[in-house]
Amino acid sequence: MFQKGDYVVYGNLGVCRVEGLEERRFEGLEGAHPYYQLCPIYQGGVLYVPADNPRIALRAVISAEEANRLIDAIPSMESPAFHSRSAQELSAHYQAALKTQNCADLLQLIRSIGAKREYLARQKRKCGRVDEHFMKCAKDSINGEFAVALGISREEVPGYISRRIAAHSPAQS
Repeated sequence: MFQKGDYVVYGNLGVCRVEGLEERRFEGLEGAHPYYQLCPIYQGGVLYVPADNPRIALRAVISAEEANRLIDAIPSMESPAFHSRSAQELSAHYQAALKTQNCADLLQLIRSIGAKREYLARQKRKCGRVDEHFMKCAKDSINGEFAVALGISREEVPGYISRRIAAHSPAQS
């Protein structure tokens, strides 16, 4: 169980702070059930999320050590570009990676779309809306979670990642 003050990732909503755990009764449900009171940290509002439902996508924010380990692994990630003429197929492929809310999957998605951008740029073409939409979603998720894990702002995350990768590259050693 999460405690008040913990940071969690809740589905595609992103990082939330646990504000409390309380028993709530809702019409149509038998008895009272425990609910987390969550406040999304990058948008307004309050959510009540069942604490006793295993199907709810709720997990702890990764640690700073895990964030740094993932950043260090970025240069060696295998992330081939995914091409499809079907917007539905492209969207389903990207959505599958996004839905896991796993940081490694999100980083691979970002790398994959980045590889596609580079490929298309060499042909003097641009990525489509679907690619750009999922790139933005993946970056927002990663930047939000890494910011909390590393104790920095979301805006600082891309620079932090770039500096860390540069500091660990063979050319710098």
